[in-house]
Amino acid sequence: MHPGRTAYGEGMVQRRIPRPRELAPLLRPAPFERDATERRLRRAASIADLREIARRRTPRAVFDYTDGAADGELSLRRARDAFARVEFSPTVLRDVSTVDTGRDVLGQRATLPFCLGPTGFTRMMHHEGERAVASVAQEVGIPYTLSTMGTTTIEDVAAAAPGARKWFQLYLWRDRAMAKDLVQRAASSGYDTIMLTVDTPVGGARLRDVHNGLTVPPALSLRTFLDGARHPHWWANLLTTEPLEFASLASTGGTVADLINRVFDPALTIDDVEWLRGAWSGHLVVKGIQNVDDARRVVDAGADVVLLSNHGGRQLDRAPVPLELVAPTVDAVGDRAEVWVDTGITHGADVLAAIALGARTALIGRAYLYGLMAGGRRGVAKAVEILAGEIVRTLQLIGVNSVDELRPSHVRIRPNE
Repeated sequence: MHPGRTAYGEGMVQRRIPRPRELAPLLRPAPFERDATERRLRRAASIADLREIARRRTPRAVFDYTDGAADGELSLRRARDAFARVEFSPTVLRDVSTVDTGRDVLGQRATLPFCLGPTGFTRMMHHEGERAVASVAQEVGIPYTLSTMGTTTIEDVAAAAPGARKWFQLYLWRDRAMAKDLVQRAASSGYDTIMLTVDTPVGGARLRDVHNGLTVPPALSLRTFLDGARHPHWWANLLTTEPLEFASLASTGGTVADLINRVFDPALTIDDVEWLRGAWSGHLVVKGIQNVDDARRVVDAGADVVLLSNHGGRQLDRAPVPLELVAPTVDAVGDRAEVWVDTGITHGADVLAAIALGARTALIGRAYLYGLMAGGRRGVAKAVEILAGEIVRTLQLIGVNSVDELRPSHVRIRPNE
């Protein structure tokens, strides 16, 4: 350094004592939120944040039932990895001051390009359960699907959300008369779509449930009692609200996989899809399709929708990745039926990637269950709000004004690196 010169930052910055009025704007604390649920949810900026809150708020066995998958959980990881490898091709210098997130699904407009999928044993995650989820769907304007393994009846969900677009997910039991009764009850209660799940001839090996000793309903073993001591609010809600049980079938204990193996029919064939098509006059979705040939078969049998799904990774581990099946399935049957997709969706951009590849809509499950566990109905609303915000922002950054403008040219799945 030249003699006599001062290095920048040592002598060129003059310091002073700040005036009190200059400090005042910096010292204003945020208003204290008295409502503990609101405080928790305000901290959540992503589905991952809701997942972490849910993990802390619920007993381990309950969280793992939602969060886990089958065997080594490879199918779930691969599904999420496929979405992580999505690369968008944005167009710039477009007016994206307003965007339309709506989407026609089976002839009716939904305000967002995703639906709330079926989840079993939902009141185990939070005592408000299916009623809370259906009421959020009604408020937002998107469909909700009640599961055969739900913990609220078909009629009670309809009463909780009379204006919602409601679908019913069906497993075919060994006793077809019981399945037919459920279909008739759904029709009488205003459900317009039956979603037949076909990937469950037997229950998947959900090892977290086995390791945690989770039974249906939960049993107060020493282990669950000690874990419950860390989650007193969850246990208080469980014990002071209506008994936790499946609303559409009786349970005699054991894990969910045990129940599936006792009740569901492993002899299900394409003839049963045709039987259901004849028994049901509304829309028919077949869920659990994992190859193009099966997609063709169910459409030939009368399905209005092919739902590409590996059951959230909870059945066959090492199953195909649903996102990777979208384009070939649309090529095969897209002129005769809608193609939907689920599994591994945790971000609004995941939904848009699936639609750009050709899917009509996407279904989410775990994402809203994390919200439910984090804060009941308000947590579900927060999950939907997060996904909706991500969808709007991603559309704007891609450079399109609506979901309907998305095309395969907007996206590609990068190869494994």
